Amino acid sequence: MERLLEDKVCIVTGAGHGIGRGHALELARRGAKVIVNDVGSSVNGDGSGRDADLTVDLITGRGGTAVANYGDVGDETATKELIDQAVDTYGRLDVLVNNAGIVRDRAIWNMTPDDFDIVMRVHVRGTWLTSHFAAIHWRGRAKGGEKLTGRIINTTSGAGLQGNFGQTNYATAKAAIVGMTQTLGLELASIGVTANAVGPGGLTRLSASVGGMGEAFEPDSLGEDEYHPMDPAGSSPMVAWLASDEAQYVTGQVFRVINDNIFHMKPWYEAATVSSGEKRWDADKLGGIVGINIFGSRVRGIG
Repeated sequence: MERLLEDKVCIVTGAGHGIGRGHALELARRGAKVIVNDVGSSVNGDGSGRDADLTVDLITGRGGTAVANYGDVGDETATKELIDQAVDTYGRLDVLVNNAGIVRDRAIWNMTPDDFDIVMRVHVRGTWLTSHFAAIHWRGRAKGGEKLTGRIINTTSGAGLQGNFGQTNYATAKAAIVGMTQTLGLELASIGVTANAVGPGGLTRLSASVGGMGEAFEPDSLGEDEYHPMDPAGSSPMVAWLASDEAQYVTGQVFRVINDNIFHMKPWYEAATVSSGEKRWDADKLGGIVGINIFGSRVRGIG
């Protein structure tokens, strides 16, 4: 029986460890050919290494197909080479999973501009660069008359959707990725490419850096079908399904996969509306107007 992702060519960034490794293993298990990207840095973005080889070895050892890429997703040249590697090695690109990320957690008064910039560079610039070069590849194929089922699957988080103390950089980056995903869904729809975002859970090197979370573990330390609430690969089946042709109708959406639950996150919408009746608002009167008409309160303030 043909597997869900048979012969799909997939890139997974940040796939040397944790959630990215889980995605790469799951995609390969479902028949995909995987380019495993990882710069091999620490969780705060320092250094480099060949961590991608670890995941490639796991995939090939299980009979799958994978090659490594060690490029920095925040670097324009390296990112173009990543897309080119997929095309040169396997003939095309079908699926791009943007997962690479780092953390530099500090309260706003202790965070440095460098802490902010490097997190934005990896998460936002990195996601944009890979999507940019993938979109060029897909648009060229579409212009040639090919009917596409391309996929971009980005990684957001609860910090980006709801905020988190000490993560003004990370939360901002993850929120920006949602806006980017929704826009990619609009821009690429006409050529058959979808874009969605997944907010995963899991005890990884990044999440373990938060005090009290426990010790990180890798997804391959569990059996392929074993359930663990903090499995770094807990969201990987959802990523695999979004990568499949079955999910062609789903685009511009945000999902969270936490423990044994999948949450479909609704975008911003107008929860309450009040009109001035075509008159300029009076700031002196807004306290009562907002309290009663927006928050349903009879006094100034929420209560």
